[in-house]
Amino acid sequence: MTKNRQLKAPIKLLLILAIAILPIFSFSQNDKESDKKEPLNIGFVLYTESDTPGTLFARWNYGNAYSGPGIATGGPKEDGYVGKYHVRYFFENGDFSDEYDLVIEKKGDFYDVSWLIEGKVAAKGVGMEVENGLAVGWRRVTD
Repeated sequence: MTKNRQLKAPIKLLLILAIAILPIFSFSQNDKESDKKEPLNIGFVLYTESDTPGTLFARWNYGNAYSGPGIATGGPKEDGYVGKYHVRYFFENGDFSDEYDLVIEKKGDFYDVSWLIEGKVAAKGVGMEVENGLAVGWRRVTD
């Protein structure tokens, strides 16, 4: 009987460890191979109005792989988001990421948003006003 108990303790320990550790390996965020994949072509940005007329602050994310702050300048002096801006985005560490000409147009209760490089559309998005700003989902365009 003592020998049987001696075997049960290690088996229980192994089962507990297996239950605790195995779920870690089932999530793609922990899979080293998933780090090599390209991020989804989906982004999100939240624009908020600054105290300076014609300026918006940005907080962006691309495919849950890249994110950071940004600033859009040169917009209209009136309140609201509609207008043409020049936007610069940065990574979390402060390094420069991208810059675009930004066009925000109101469509009913929603917004159409375009990011242009040298007059050519590089990304398109749709947005809506939320309590603290303009929330926009977007994707890069290839055509």
